[in-house]
Amino acid sequence: MNDMSQDKKLTFTRYEGGERPDDWDLEEKIFQQDKSYKCPTYVHKTPPCQGSCPSGHEIRGWLSIARGMDKPPVEGMSWQEYAFNRMVDANPFPSTMGRVCPAPCEDGCNRNEVDDFVGINAVEQYVGDWAKDNNLKIMGSPEKESGKKVAVIGGGPAGLTAAMFLRRAGHGVTIFDNHEKLGGMMRYGIPGYRTPRDMLDTEIDRIIDMGVEVRTSTQVGEDISLDEIEEQFDAIFWGIGAQSGRGLPIPGFEGTPNCMNGVEFLDAFNQGWVKGTASRVVVVGGGDTSIDVASVARRLGHITHSADKEHPSGSVIDFAAQDVAGSLRREGMQATLTSLFPLEEMTAAEREREDALREGVDIKGGVMPLEVIKDADGMATALKLCKCTLEGGRPIPVEGTEFTIECDIVISAIGQFGNFDGFESMDAGNGFIKTDGLYSVDGKDKHFAGGDILKPHLLTTAIGHGRIAAESIDHFLSGEALDRRPKVDVNHFNLLNELHQRGKDPEHYDHQQTRGTDHEEFAIHNYEDRSETQIIPHDELFKGHFGYEAREIRNEIHISEKDVLGNFEERIEAITEEQAIKEGNRCMSCGMCFECDNCVIYCPQDAVFRVKKSERTVGRYVDTDYEKCIGCHICMDVCPTGYIKMGLGE
Repeated sequence: MNDMSQDKKLTFTRYEGGERPDDWDLEEKIFQQDKSYKCPTYVHKTPPCQGSCPSGHEIRGWLSIARGMDKPPVEGMSWQEYAFNRMVDANPFPSTMGRVCPAPCEDGCNRNEVDDFVGINAVEQYVGDWAKDNNLKIMGSPEKESGKKVAVIGGGPAGLTAAMFLRRAGHGVTIFDNHEKLGGMMRYGIPGYRTPRDMLDTEIDRIIDMGVEVRTSTQVGEDISLDEIEEQFDAIFWGIGAQSGRGLPIPGFEGTPNCMNGVEFLDAFNQGWVKGTASRVVVVGGGDTSIDVASVARRLGHITHSADKEHPSGSVIDFAAQDVAGSLRREGMQATLTSLFPLEEMTAAEREREDALREGVDIKGGVMPLEVIKDADGMATALKLCKCTLEGGRPIPVEGTEFTIECDIVISAIGQFGNFDGFESMDAGNGFIKTDGLYSVDGKDKHFAGGDILKPHLLTTAIGHGRIAAESIDHFLSGEALDRRPKVDVNHFNLLNELHQRGKDPEHYDHQQTRGTDHEEFAIHNYEDRSETQIIPHDELFKGHFGYEAREIRNEIHISEKDVLGNFEERIEAITEEQAIKEGNRCMSCGMCFECDNCVIYCPQDAVFRVKKSERTVGRYVDTDYEKCIGCHICMDVCPTGYIKMGLGE
């Protein structure tokens, strides 16, 4: 070995940064006169709507069904049923989420760069309601039973979703829930005018009808021990939610009878234990929970009499705190919501803020609570606050701006954490359960978790946790290593699955080496799937293809301050089938061909051609004759969806 080679390190590179050989001109090598070695390749990427959906909906897929491009694979099946089946492959609650999800998918929609986002929530609600009205069931019953049993602790969105996917995989599932009915935050945290109970019951019953055993009014740690659960079941999923609300960390709140947290208030209201509120209520928060608390308080309004109602724990729920016996008299009420954040920066959805304001809730932004003022009997009579600024997320009081709001109740809606009574070992020490990226509980064999007990977030986030955790549990029960999750972890379109359901599977491959596959029937040629790693941005689309099309907007029933008292009717009306189809047509199908024919029409060499009709499926509409292609890039330039990329070929 010579001295030079001895001096080389393992990190040696021939050319340092920025250097290249004199004869290495890539443009000259690729482009030779009127030809290049580059030809179109059809590249599937994840659209931003899908990439930003925490539950992992294949949104582009069911919008393509609504537009009529993706036809049902079964004769006589309606497009609505086909779209519903695609939806529940990721999220079993389309009616619910079409109403209450704040729709981060719409925020990420590339159509925002053209005119306005696609009404994804509206289409989801329409299909979900159609499925309810037509008694659709969830498809995908297991081909065989695994013989394994899984306990799901908590019947909220995370637990129910995990139960559905575990049953599809053939595992026995038993749901334990401490409430009388299943639904978790969908039932006991969100008022019925946002999640109508008949609709919610239908979506839950579909999962139970798959063969899921249910044990309601059962408290793990009390009615059945954790040791018994571990002994009787092969795996355990914790979806217990964050059922304990945080009190205000200010003098006078703790231990005051008419100071409570928002979780307690909403749970009591949604179980029917609350029939009225005091005349003046102050809610401290700013998120969706605080909006719900304030809006419910407005709707309860005033009543003349109400019978006493006891909480199952034995304590009487009474929000007036003037008569703990529970006989309430309401002459009218005021609801004030305060938030550390300015009004426009509150974490609650803008629509919810606007509705609350319209309904008479007084929202004060940019203020912080200082002290609960109490009378001689120890009852709260007012809340002292001041204006504040935020530095690094911490509120800084503004001196000289103190003021008070007189009230009969103070409700804290500033945060939540878990209740671990009876199974304290599951607490990671901060009121939550700690898991890895596969939702396996740290240091706890066969335990998995998801939903708000990891970190309070959206309902759709909990649904996504349940879906992924179910896959991890299935691998665990099968004795397989838990798979590393993809970078873009959503329910992706799969071309092989699409071909299979159409009876167009590739031919068997004999594993004999051959040069080129463009004429072979065993290969999916000229196609690349990057959906697990890449989300397609708007600048990869030819947006000039799309003209202005107004969004089909759902009608919302706005309740005035005068009419809100006692009104618990649903606010959002579903769009029509015609409107749903129009929204499907507005989808730009980012990252997937939507059969516009631009590449066929504009190709100067007639190299791009349509696949035979008998062989077409979604994602397999056009092909390229490499012998005619000169690599001019025109097909890529005029592709509205960004599906065509230029790659090396011959």
